[in-house]
Amino acid sequence: MTTRHVLLGLLAGGPSHGYDLKRRHDERFPGARPLAYGQVYTTLQRLVRDGLVEVDGTDADGGPERTRYRSTGAGTRELADWLGEIVPPAPHIANEIFAKVVVGILAAAAGGNADPADHLRAQRAAHMARMRELTAVKTAPGADLATVLSADYALTHLDADLRWMATTATRITTLTEEITTS
Repeated sequence: MTTRHVLLGLLAGGPSHGYDLKRRHDERFPGARPLAYGQVYTTLQRLVRDGLVEVDGTDADGGPERTRYRSTGAGTRELADWLGEIVPPAPHIANEIFAKVVVGILAAAAGGNADPADHLRAQRAAHMARMRELTAVKTAPGADLATVLSADYALTHLDADLRWMATTATRITTLTEEITTS
């Protein structure tokens, strides 16, 4: 997810201040890391520089002056192009759980005290706890659509991890034997 395109998307609804963009981002992407104000304003400056956003005016409203931004025609086209791009599936697996299991098998085969099966059991328990938390969040009274979608996305990925862990747990002995005999 690029901050640049998310801000363009948020501006598609009309002009907005940086503060409001940050707030709306954090509401619309509840499972994502909250944006820092500095990141919002730096990205807005780059979008202005690139001609994708322009200053629409300033407001004081009895407080400090706030700059209002709006998307330009070029910004609207950039957003449409980005939305039309298909995200390719990741070509490489770079997952810490996978790495720990492989390294644990290697360490155990070398006589170390690592037990990858124990690690998988503990990791499974952590995943299950997180799945219970996410299920509670998405089924809470008044849960908004963004929260439900974010929780569903995370739950699906956690479920895939759990399926991989179950398959790997059944193969630990075979994998360890392959390493020790090679």
